[in-house]
Order: sequence, then structure tokens, then C-alpha cells
Amino acid sequence: MTEITRLFDFPYYQLETYNLEKAFTTKYNGKWKSISSQEYVNQINTISRGLLKLGVQPNDKIAVISSTNRTEWNILDIGILQTGAQNVPIYPTISAEDYEYILNHSEATYCFVSDAEIIKKLNTIKSNTNLKNVYTFDNISGENNWNEVFKLGEDNTNQNDVESRKKAVKPNDLATLIYTSGTTGQPKGVMLSHNNLVSNVLDSEKRVPFHYGKSKSLSFLPVCHVFERMILYLYQYCGVEIYFAESIETISDNLKEIKPNVMTAVPRLYEKVYDKIIAKGSDLTGLKKRLFFWAVDLGLKYEPYGKNGWWYEKQLKLARKLIFSKWKAGLGGNLDLMVSGSAALQPRLTRVFAAAEMPIMEGYGLTETSPVISVNDQRNGGFRIGTVGKVIDNVEVKIAEDGEILVKGPNVMIGYYKDPEKTAEVMTGDYFHTGDIGEICSEGFLKITDRKKEMFKTSGGKYVAPALIENRFKQSRFIEQIMVIGEGEKMPAALIQLNFEFVEEWAKRHNISFNSKEDIITNQALHDRIQEEIDEANTNFGKWEQIKKFEITPDIWTIDSGHLTPTMKMKRKVIKEIYKDLIEKIYRS
Repeated sequence: MTEITRLFDFPYYQLETYNLEKAFTTKYNGKWKSISSQEYVNQINTISRGLLKLGVQPNDKIAVISSTNRTEWNILDIGILQTGAQNVPIYPTISAEDYEYILNHSEATYCFVSDAEIIKKLNTIKSNTNLKNVYTFDNISGENNWNEVFKLGEDNTNQNDVESRKKAVKPNDLATLIYTSGTTGQPKGVMLSHNNLVSNVLDSEKRVPFHYGKSKSLSFLPVCHVFERMILYLYQYCGVEIYFAESIETISDNLKEIKPNVMTAVPRLYEKVYDKIIAKGSDLTGLKKRLFFWAVDLGLKYEPYGKNGWWYEKQLKLARKLIFSKWKAGLGGNLDLMVSGSAALQPRLTRVFAAAEMPIMEGYGLTETSPVISVNDQRNGGFRIGTVGKVIDNVEVKIAEDGEILVKGPNVMIGYYKDPEKTAEVMTGDYFHTGDIGEICSEGFLKITDRKKEMFKTSGGKYVAPALIENRFKQSRFIEQIMVIGEGEKMPAALIQLNFEFVEEWAKRHNISFNSKEDIITNQALHDRIQEEIDEANTNFGKWEQIKKFEITPDIWTIDSGHLTPTMKMKRKVIKEIYKDLIEKIYRS
């Protein structure tokens, strides 16, 4: 039996242990096409041989940019790693300038891309890089196709060279560079070894209940994120059939077609699913509508392990039969487990989906930790709502004096590529500084309580750097102070303190009179004018960073009132508390 110490050991282990007929399945031109475990192994060896014929050397960097998850990505990933080279996945939606930076910083020699849109963007900067060639997965006129590399590898006379390369790769060797989006300056290249990722797969496996060799999964989170990539290795290890969703828009149809047992997502997707279900319930009438919302209200009170008592459990049984069974059927009918990562999950979603017998197990981790640090598990009392579960085996967490979560273990990165200074900033001995504030309860569950830094993630898993956005918005003469919010929410929003002096001046020019502050903050013409300022400033930012809603606060933010520090910096936690009703209005109304 293959011992798994490097990432390319997973396919061979799967072949020996499960020999799946449908290891990977992707839809092409409206039809699902599968490859078996044996075909997978054959194709990764073919691509490795082709790469050797291109002259790929150990420690070369090969970039991959794909708009969707697909079988080709996984074949190429393992094919690259077997040669001793490293895979550099690049997020498809970043700018051409970021492509250029990452390709040059990583010194990538080849690049594989999925489709015409990406090749078009890549071609604008290709001449500024050291790429020897670019290959596409789709057939695109005038471009080199990755089948050309396959054809080179069909001659198997250099398979012994592939075996020699594999043998030379050690567990602690570099496997991949994953570039994280920086808040200021350029992205950082996180160096992860084979052992970083392999250990994380093996230690996470104990927390995820699968029917080994029989389960089906639906994959759609971008595989350039370490979370989904680690999950794909985990599926391979557990003999789980992998189906790739066509897109976020088709996910509902794909769930019904595939009927998966498991899927992973970011909170934003679960929010969207929930909102769609509630919208359908709102369209009902009479007794059906009352029953629907009775079940929802019951679900929102859910506590695991029967903690709500026998009467609640009796009602829940009825709600599951009458209402929640239809929810489950709408998501394929077999979804027994959903995993959430990348951002904070709203506890109401954890409760209601667990009540509907589709529990979401929330976990926690970072790219630098390969990624899993902790995760909930329904079995053996390992599930607590509002926490990110217990720390996985072989990983150690300690809470620093200032509350920061520090992590030590085989999953902690080698460091940032070509950046020993930034690496030193986040490491104390073997401990990695996560930048998150948390606590561990007496039962061993980890809870994230705050961000050490101001940067946050939306529920879609996108990073937002408030200070950068705030500074741009404060260029408006209407805005005195602005605080960007949105941690764990579907979108960024803002609390705005007006420049009242300028507003009164503007009002006079437009023959608008105010009798009170209340008049000012509720005036529709003023609101529309500020919306114009917001729209203009939003053009400077990516879609995920743009301010979608705002509320005007009635007060002037001062040091004395507690809004500001003596050096005039915003006290974010205090401001959030003072205006919690306005925040509730933004996100819940």
C-alpha cells in the first residue's frame, strides 16, 4: 500500500484502495464526462512525461489560472508535482497587473489557463514576463492547447525519468506557492510543502464523516484557494467521487443532477441558499405559509444533542417531515454534510441547516496553515454553534497575552517566498501569528472573537481593507468620518458621519432647509447626493470591496463621546456598539 508523504501519493493510494469508476467528473458542452482512478493515474504520468520533454526542471514554477474547477486542473497539479516542480495557482479574477507581478515574482516558466477570457487578459502582459509558453485547456484559435503537452507525453520512454523525479521529492520540499491578496503593497507568496498539505489532509480526515469509496461531492469553490484544494486531496484520500459544478449560477441545477453527499462553501453561498428558501416560503399562503415559518422559527432555536428537551425534539421531528425534507430535496436529497470556511458563518445558518438535517460544520484556518486549524464534527459531541470546533490532531493552538491565536504544527507554512522579513513578522519560534483574536472554552472549542487587524472578510470569503476604502471616501466634502463594516456579512457597508457644516452650505444652495439633525439624516435629496459620492468612489475598488449600503449617524464622532482615540483614530468596536441598530437596519431590513 502506498504510504502518503507527498501530494502525488494520493492518486496511487486511491487507485489501490478504491479504484473508482468516476474519480473526477466535469461537464463539457452539456454532458458530464468522467475519468476513473486508473485513467487519472495514467493521465498524470502522461502530463509529467510531457513536462519533462518541455525541459521542466525540479523547482521550476508553473502557473495555473482557471475560471472554473475542472478535471484538467487536478491532472496538471499532480503532473507538475511529480516532476519536482511547483504549482503556482493564480486567482482568475485579479487584474492583469497582478498576473504580471505573480508570474514575475514566482519566476514562472510556463502557464496553463482555462479559457479565452483569461488568455486575453494574460496576453496583455505576457511579453513582460519570462514565460516560455502558455497552454489552454479549452480549444482557442491561435493558442497552444495543453493537449500538445499530452502528445509529447504519449511516448512513455522517459517514464523512468518521471519515477526518478518522484523519488527525489522529499516530504518537506516545497509543493506550491499560493499568493494571498495583500491589503497594502503586493501579494505575498505562501510557501507550502508537501508535508504541510499532506499532514493537514490526514489530520482533518478524522473530523469528516464519509462513506469511504461511495460518497459523492460537489466542488465549486475556486481550487486556487487552499481550502478547496486541500478538500480535493481529502476526497481523493477517502475515495469520494468529485463532481465539478459548472458555475455559481448553475449550482442549484448541479445539486439536483449529482445528488452529492457533501459540499464545501463559504458562508455567502449558504446565505444565498437560505435567502432563496425564505423567498419561496414568503410566496406561500394560508396554512402552508404558517407551517413554513413555524418550522423556520423552530430551526432558528436549534441546539445540538437534544439540549432543547423532548418537546422541542418532537416538534422538530414533525418540522423535518413536513418542511425541512423539502429543503433537502431541493438540494439534491442526499446532502448529509456541508463544510464552511474562509469567513465567519452566521449562527442562525448553523442552527437552521442543522435542524434541516443538512448540518454545516464550520472550521477555521488560513492559507499559511494549509489551511485547517480547527473544525466542528457532529460526532462524539464535537459540535458547538458559534465556535469553529476543536483544534485538529497534531496542531497546537495557544492564546497570546493580547488574545491573538498562535498556531504550531506540521501544517504551518515554510514562509513567504523571497520575503524573510515578512516571515519573521508572523513567526515567534515555531508559532505562527494568525492576526485573529480568540479564546478556547473549557471543553476545548475555539471561538474567534475579533480581528487583531482591521482587515476583514465578507461571507463570500473576500478580504476587505477598510482603511484604504475609508481614506478614498473621506475625499468627499460631504463625509467627515466613515467606518466600513461587513465582517462575515454578504457585502461591505458604511456608517457615515456627515460634514454638517458643508451639508448646510450645500442645502442653502439647493433651497433645502433643515430644522434638526433628524431632518438632515432623513432628507432624501441629501441621501441621493451622498449615494452619487459613494458610486463615484466605488469605481476605485473591486466589486467585493464596494460599499453597497450606508447609514448616516446622527452624532458628531468625538473623543469625549468615545468614538475616537486621543489621536483621532476610530474606536471601531465602540462605534459598532453605539450604532448596532443602524448596522442591524443595513443587514437585516
